Amino acid sequence: MASTNVQFSVATHIMTALGDHYGEHCTSTFLAESVHTTPSFVRKSISKLVKAGLVIATRGNVGYCLLSRPPAKINLLDIYRASEAPATFEMHNYPVEKTCRTSTNIKKIMGNVLSKAQSGFEEELAAITLADLVAQVRARSK
Repeated sequence: MASTNVQFSVATHIMTALGDHYGEHCTSTFLAESVHTTPSFVRKSISKLVKAGLVIATRGNVGYCLLSRPPAKINLLDIYRASEAPATFEMHNYPVEKTCRTSTNIKKIMGNVLSKAQSGFEEELAAITLADLVAQVRARSK
């Protein structure tokens, strides 16, 4: 069974917390408590978000991070790409059995299907802003 990858969901959690506290200086300890993990794990995600230009971070004992732009100007596709999560769908890499009609054709066929599914997934992410998530978090907290 394939392992589950949480890079995107953790990055989205971090970004939503930063969006909820937009304009405030948030520490990796604060964010780690929100995610319920270690500050070092959070810093790995933050470094990817900084590299993508979504977060500004400072280092040291008084280090902090904050969003580089308003939550309405960041969408989930930005976060997905920054998190460097693997593609949602992949084709297996088992060898082709040349005597089997299915085996000789399925990778090309499924490659097209999975490519369309990935594109649809990314289109959906592009339509959702970080501000949308922050608004949902705040609405559910009332």
